[in-house]
Amino acid sequence: MNFLRGVMGGPSAGAQPSGAETIQKLCDRVASSTLLDDRRDAVRALKSLSKKYRLEVGFQAMEHLINVLQTDRSDSEIIGYALDTLFNIVSNDLEEEEQDDLEEENSQKQVDDLGRQFTEIFIKQQENVTLLLTFLEEFDFQVRWPGVKLLTSLLKQQGPQVQQIILVSPMGVSRLMDLLADSREVIRNDGVLLLQQLTKSNAAIQKIVAFENAFERLLDIVTDEGNSDGGIVVEDCLLLLQNLLKNNNSNQNFFKEGSYIQRMKPWFEVGDDNSGWSAQKVTNLHLMLQLVRVLVSPTNPPGATSSCQKTMFHCGLLQQLCTILMATGVPADILTETINTVSEVIRGCQMNQDYFASVNAPSNPPRSAIVVLLMSMVNERQPFVLRCAVLYCFQCFLYKNQKGQGEIVSTLLPSTIDATGNSVSAGQLLCGGLFSTDSLSNWCAAVALAHALQDNATLKEQLLRVQLATSIGNPPVSLLQQCTNILSQGDKIDRRGSKVQTRVGLLMLLCTWLSDCPIAVTHFLHNSANIPFLTGQIAENLGEEEQLVQGLCALLLGICIYYNDNSLENCRKEKLKQLIEKRIGKENFIEKLGFISKHELYSRAAQKPQPSFSSPDHMMFDHEFTKLVKELEGIITKAIYKSSEEDKQEEEVKKTLEQHDNIVTHYKKVIREQDQQLEELKQKVNTLKSQNEQLQTAVTQQMSQIQQHKDQYNLLKVQLGKDNQHHSSHSDMLQMNGIQPEEISKLRQEIEELKNKHEVLQGQLREKDSVIENMKSLQSETGTTEQSSQITAGLEHGNELHRELEALRIQIQSQSSDISKLQSEKQELLQQMNRASVPALGDSGAVIAAKNSELEGRLLQEIKELKSEAKALSEEKALLKQHLDSVNSTVAVLQNEKSQLQQEVAESKKEQDDLLVLLADQDQKILALKNKLKELGEPVEDEDDIESGDQADEDEEEDGEEED
Repeated sequence: MNFLRGVMGGPSAGAQPSGAETIQKLCDRVASSTLLDDRRDAVRALKSLSKKYRLEVGFQAMEHLINVLQTDRSDSEIIGYALDTLFNIVSNDLEEEEQDDLEEENSQKQVDDLGRQFTEIFIKQQENVTLLLTFLEEFDFQVRWPGVKLLTSLLKQQGPQVQQIILVSPMGVSRLMDLLADSREVIRNDGVLLLQQLTKSNAAIQKIVAFENAFERLLDIVTDEGNSDGGIVVEDCLLLLQNLLKNNNSNQNFFKEGSYIQRMKPWFEVGDDNSGWSAQKVTNLHLMLQLVRVLVSPTNPPGATSSCQKTMFHCGLLQQLCTILMATGVPADILTETINTVSEVIRGCQMNQDYFASVNAPSNPPRSAIVVLLMSMVNERQPFVLRCAVLYCFQCFLYKNQKGQGEIVSTLLPSTIDATGNSVSAGQLLCGGLFSTDSLSNWCAAVALAHALQDNATLKEQLLRVQLATSIGNPPVSLLQQCTNILSQGDKIDRRGSKVQTRVGLLMLLCTWLSDCPIAVTHFLHNSANIPFLTGQIAENLGEEEQLVQGLCALLLGICIYYNDNSLENCRKEKLKQLIEKRIGKENFIEKLGFISKHELYSRAAQKPQPSFSSPDHMMFDHEFTKLVKELEGIITKAIYKSSEEDKQEEEVKKTLEQHDNIVTHYKKVIREQDQQLEELKQKVNTLKSQNEQLQTAVTQQMSQIQQHKDQYNLLKVQLGKDNQHHSSHSDMLQMNGIQPEEISKLRQEIEELKNKHEVLQGQLREKDSVIENMKSLQSETGTTEQSSQITAGLEHGNELHRELEALRIQIQSQSSDISKLQSEKQELLQQMNRASVPALGDSGAVIAAKNSELEGRLLQEIKELKSEAKALSEEKALLKQHLDSVNSTVAVLQNEKSQLQQEVAESKKEQDDLLVLLADQDQKILALKNKLKELGEPVEDEDDIESGDQADEDEEEDGEEED
């Protein structure tokens, strides 16, 4: 302050200088002072004066302040003062507080222009913005925070120009993204505000910011701050996310592919206690719902919208939104925005529409969410915006959803109406709204019912079956007839709201119903009062409000002409056109028809699908109906001006086309049936193939089982034969026929065979012994490569010998088992003979006893011989085991020698390879020398001559050695 007094002259200076003079002295001090402290004090004083004397400081000091930024970068304090001063000059935010101190002639507009002018001066030199970006890299709070505020103010004043400078600056956007990672919340939060201004209406910067990991950082901030319960920081982050995603297909796709939609689900987890919502929470949740709508907006590409809708269903976001929709205690504006959000999440997505149809409200008994919403739509005590949101939700549910359309219309048909009246259906609510005394309910119900018929000729025909009971005692009338009755009564019914609105809604319903449905047109023309009513409405000269009704009546009459199938003689196309020409005039009719598309409310409704109206009186047209008008207006105009001959030609062409279409349809049907038959035949062939494979495997299994049964049968047959032989031998022994010699002869034959086999085995053993001896002799010779091959052969012979010895051992074991078996059979024979000898004693007992004793002696002798032979065989078996052991030891020795020889052979091969390499090198060198000699003209001998000479020398040397 002492410095400021000195500059301003102090108390002894007499009159106080003006603000402009003081600022001029301070600017001179900043420009001329050599001491940093003096310049710093001068800049601090300019900062304190910049709020009150903004204009003077801006024009006189801006250049000096920029110079300070360029020259005094080492002192963070003076840089901070300079940035704060520039912020006060450029920003308009401070003017509201200082507005009372300004002179009366300075208006707010002039203040805004002042900030814009100072911004233009600052950014005129692009280096100033680049310099400011470098200050944002400084970690010092005194520099970074004023720099963030100044750049934000520059973007507010001259956004596109500053955006372009930052875009072309190297790493400009990346430097700003680092602000989100600052640990100081003040800088981080102001960084979010800076990025909000930076990303406004600039797709290129939006893409760069998104690919600098902005989504991850912003969602982390939202989560850390408590999602919807967070403060204003959450609101700022959500606004920045909207800037990045709105109308930016690339960023929307990146957001979806990065699995960031899944992270939005916790935002909408609302507890059971929904009382006491703070204003900030309402704002945050409102922005969160808007962010969801940005991703599934009808203006986005259909593919991107559909992909986001499916992701929201699979991650549970749609289910969470439906929970809020059916919850109690939710504020009205949040409920309205939730309905709009759910509407766009399910619009045109069959999977989401099916889920929404299954949602029930938590009531007793439970009611469908669609029914609950329709009850709010036709309730005139509900807020207007809420009713519009419910209508939009119902429209989105039926959009491209023929299944849903059928379910709604089915609630109106006689066969499906609940006779008990315990539950209210969607059809009953729509009919109740259509015929209520509230014009807004009439309009909403008519538009909702029109959407249930949109592009669905089958349902248009089915709706003709709907009958309504108007009053007790009177016969029921059709829904079509009741609509025309209410339309013709017009002003006679006392209604709340606009009477034009009711008629416009009914006319839109009738136009949608009759378009592209000749049967409905015929039903409408059956009532003889309808055509005179329409022509009377069109022909009258009414006020401006009624012109819209006249235009819709003209459209309805034109639909009756264009889609007329001439099934009624009195209402053929030609007669209706003659009626128009006589009573209205063609030009007048076309003029009245044009009233629709020229209406201001028509243009508003054609802009977007969501019905958004400022007041109920402006609710006249539906978005889908504007498409129908655009499609039919030109067609009806042509149809009115066509002559009868042209109509006949057109009918003939239509008939030809219909015949052609019928033929094509027939062939398509035939082709479709043939395709189905072909598919069925393919399926049958596949099933037959599989059955054939199963049967083949079953046959193979059965064949193997049959073979097993055959083998078992043969074994049983053999065993049965042996049993028969034993049985016969027993009977013969009982008759004393003397069968024992035959058995003994068999045993002898078997013993002879065993002896022969034994001799053969001994011969084989001798051969193996000779082979072993040969191998031993080969072992004593020198260990060359040929010996190693012989040893290998010997080893192979040893292995064969080993296998043959094993076979011999098995044969000996089988022979010993056969001998033991024969011995047991002999014992059985002896026992049988003893048992048979007791009852046969009689007169010839002595003779039999003698024979038995003789037989016993012979048997004992044979048994002794067999025992001796078995003993000899066992001894031979032991000898063979010894031979086998010796052969095994010999084989092991030979294997060791073989491994040694193989090692020596490998070493010799290695030496040979080295010699071959040396010889090859020498040959190359000799060949090179020969070539050089040939080039020099010296005679060179060929290799053949050299070899023949070498051979002769070797012969002479051998002859000399022989003589010696």
